Amino acid sequence: MPKITPFLWFDDKAEEAANLYVSIFPNSKIIDVARYSEAGPAPAGSVMTVAFSLDGQELIALNGGPHYKLSHAISLFVSCETQEEVDALWEELLAGGGAPSQCGWLVDRYGLSWQIIPRVLGELMQDTDPAKAKRVTEAMFKMIKIDIAALKKAYAGE
Repeated sequence: MPKITPFLWFDDKAEEAANLYVSIFPNSKIIDVARYSEAGPAPAGSVMTVAFSLDGQELIALNGGPHYKLSHAISLFVSCETQEEVDALWEELLAGGGAPSQCGWLVDRYGLSWQIIPRVLGELMQDTDPAKAKRVTEAMFKMIKIDIAALKKAYAGE
């Protein structure tokens, strides 16, 4: 296990969420499932934590109860190469009750925030020509899901 691992608090859907996430991302897997013992606080045998890997990034999901909720204060940033990848991840993570947000952000049905961002967005926004970068930034602020073709049009001044 790496020295630093994101640790996500769920009410009682940690295993379900982890299974969904590993089904969406290539090179992903469940690493370990730890269960509560007789010591509690949840029923003995119920899932306590799920360690999993998403394309090489290890995370841990906890069934910690209703005391805390996930928020936009932390999100998982996914760098995409193509519009097809953006579209597929967007649809899969929204399925079953997720909610789109602004500028490539969404919240999945478990309450976890994601940023589904094409790599080219950062490149265009950091262009040395401030007018091009501004047009791209302004275009991005109008988007829910990021549209690479629209970003490139804004960059070109079309």
